[in-house]
Amino acid sequence: MKKIKTYLMQEFPFLCALPAIIWQTLFLCVPLLIVLYFSFVKDGVWTLANYASLFDTAHARIIGRSLGLALANVALCLICAYPVAYFLAIKVQRCKNFLIFLLALPFWTNFLVQVYAWFFLLGNNGLLETLLRKMGIITSSLHLAHSLTAVFLVMVYCYIPFMILPIYSVIEKLQRQLLEASADLGATPWQTFVHITLPLSMPGIKTGILLVMVPSFGEFVIPELMGGAKYMMVGSLISYYFLVARDNAIGAAFTMLSGCVLLIAAYTFHRYIRTPADSWEDH
Repeated sequence: MKKIKTYLMQEFPFLCALPAIIWQTLFLCVPLLIVLYFSFVKDGVWTLANYASLFDTAHARIIGRSLGLALANVALCLICAYPVAYFLAIKVQRCKNFLIFLLALPFWTNFLVQVYAWFFLLGNNGLLETLLRKMGIITSSLHLAHSLTAVFLVMVYCYIPFMILPIYSVIEKLQRQLLEASADLGATPWQTFVHITLPLSMPGIKTGILLVMVPSFGEFVIPELMGGAKYMMVGSLISYYFLVARDNAIGAAFTMLSGCVLLIAAYTFHRYIRTPADSWEDH
């Protein structure tokens, strides 16, 4: 009995993680293997024809558009999120919890409701156009609705919290003694930021980049609604192959191909965005 109790105590972390492992295996690994299987099968025969049919200009353009939009979304989210995360972690003393609550508040709202709300802002004669007309800035419609600009703006709005929160969590844990020591040694605030704060916040930046880039690349709802189904993206084409064309083989092959592109992009970010821990491991 004592040995069993000791064993359970030693394996307690694994036992706690076991439900998550089972869930991930059943609803991620197994479906992924099924999609991989169908990507190599056509009419019951193993073949590479499914992949060969994807190597054309149209599919490359769709993957390139999705990847470019995802990278642009990552860049703008990072530019906008870092100052907010830094302000919340370093500068705010009072009402910090309330501000973080406001930041997380959109997660309580249905995703479709958030996207549809932008129609009232960006649509023809919407709130933005009406405001700009009254200010005398524009005289004709901006035609923002059903455009890539609208898709991009809504993607930034929806995914910027995923960039702010990881960066905030890292900066908030920085030892203030490091910043004070830098100032005591004569470093300017900018030098302290460049040589201490920014390098130590790189783990949060890497996490935020992945959390924003992965769903942005495969986004389906925002391009369909805000783009007016005029701009085919990776998520839109996958849903077309599976739900409309009923071509599971080509859909599975395109899913695996676009997934490989996403993995290469994610690995590139992970490889070339260095953190202090990475530098210590190299030495």
